[in-house]
Amino acid sequence: MLATDLPPDLPSLDIACLARLMPMFLWVLPSGLIRAVGPTLRKLLPDDPVGMPFFDLFTIRRPAAAPGMAELQRLSGARLHLLLRPPPGTGFRGITVPLAAGQGALVNLSFGIEVADAVRAHHLTDSDFAPTDLTVEMLYLAEAKSAVMQELHELNRRLQQAKAAAEEQALTDTLTGLANRRAMDQAVDRLIADATPFGLMHVDLDFFKQVNDTFGHAAGDAVLQIVARVLRDETRVGDLVARVGGDEFVLILPGIAQTDPLGPVAQRIIARLSEPIDYRGQSCRVSASIGMTVSTLYPRPRPGRLLSDADRALYFSKSQGRARATAYTPDPEEEGEPPQAEADRRMAPAATVTLDTSAPDPGLNVAPRRLTNGAAP
Repeated sequence: MLATDLPPDLPSLDIACLARLMPMFLWVLPSGLIRAVGPTLRKLLPDDPVGMPFFDLFTIRRPAAAPGMAELQRLSGARLHLLLRPPPGTGFRGITVPLAAGQGALVNLSFGIEVADAVRAHHLTDSDFAPTDLTVEMLYLAEAKSAVMQELHELNRRLQQAKAAAEEQALTDTLTGLANRRAMDQAVDRLIADATPFGLMHVDLDFFKQVNDTFGHAAGDAVLQIVARVLRDETRVGDLVARVGGDEFVLILPGIAQTDPLGPVAQRIIARLSEPIDYRGQSCRVSASIGMTVSTLYPRPRPGRLLSDADRALYFSKSQGRARATAYTPDPEEEGEPPQAEADRRMAPAATVTLDTSAPDPGLNVAPRRLTNGAAP
């Protein structure tokens, strides 16, 4: 490690001992030339640094610039921040101590906070550090922590996915894929809390029991799945379609402030559900009776009241011959539940929408969610 062209009469340090104790040391002569260098530091340099000027290889960034050896020796004991001039411009922390007269100074370096980047850039191993240096152990701990954090992040992601799936499952009807009663209750509560107007339609299938009794429950399940698809087709993105009972469904349509727009929706649903449903070559026939109301008709809308009034309108539709829809108009002055006879009087014939297949579909004044192929969205 000694340069043969340097003065041979200088007292010599034990370079091997220095290399073992401080693998990133530099012995700098008073002339500023490098007399010896540690093995790890040598790996970082493109050429043999022995005999090269120290300040050609390193820039002292802090403290204030030290352009020569005299200034470097005056910084004895101070914490130095250095930058390697050759690429990749590795940064170092260091300390310098003066040697006996005429021998120059000893500079010992470390990577500081850039150690991880330096290890990767220069492919360093445990043997490149002093036996007393805890750098490698700290790197192992950092890597272990990073691995644990990644594993915890992945575990948390899976837990969040499982939680979301469980919450969705808790709000979903497993047979039809529609929302269930709990989801419907939450949606209504949220709309009322936000003072968002909405329409509510209660749909009940006519003659569904006959399908179950005649063709079996498998046929009934198939019919319910087709009904669910029809209800999704005839509602908008953002509307909620819920199965709340065996053959009962509730549709929540945000933004609907009057019952008039609900009529065309009900008409299309009734028309489609009146068509025969094929199940393994057997023709299953059902129809739909519908009761409707809107939240804006109530000074203080309450979920139970809206559902109860829509239910009354639904059974009025059934009493009038099925396959029709009835809009319920509450008394604004009434706070309690009206008697059945009074409720029936409020459902005037003009509020009953009967199916007329010869009439053109007037359409909803907001775009329905239709698919040309008839598939569920």
